[in-house]
Amino acid sequence: MRPLNFPTSSWSERGSASLEFLTVGMILLVPLVYLVLVMSALQAGALAAEGAAKQAVRVFVQAESDAAGQSAAARALAVTLDDYGLAESESELVIDCSAGARGCLARGETVTVHVRISVGLPFVPDVLELQNRASVPMEAASTQRVSKFWGGG
Repeated sequence: MRPLNFPTSSWSERGSASLEFLTVGMILLVPLVYLVLVMSALQAGALAAEGAAKQAVRVFVQAESDAAGQSAAARALAVTLDDYGLAESESELVIDCSAGARGCLARGETVTVHVRISVGLPFVPDVLELQNRASVPMEAASTQRVSKFWGGG
């Protein structure tokens, strides 16, 4: 039985497979890592918006007055966004209620809080205001009823 003779590579081609592997690996790995970072930032933004809306409506319906409720909801929004590393300046808080003249904290009324935030993409430089253009708006809403037994309104 004769041994198989494979052609041997010349001296100039030695090590090129590992170089090609590293080059192609980096070309594929860098966009994949950036995609994971972007998806993580977007997921954090979605969780922050939803959590901020839930906490804001909870503290609002437990407040003694509409003004105190709005202040407490703004604080809840600020704390929640800070927990996720997002700027409060990139957010908006809207409180809707169906009460009209009776006030939002009337017993049995429904209060809805809308939170809108803007999530910036990672590693986008702030040159030429690219950070503002490379951001994704997100919105969340939460609704809660004022308790029939609550003495706030």
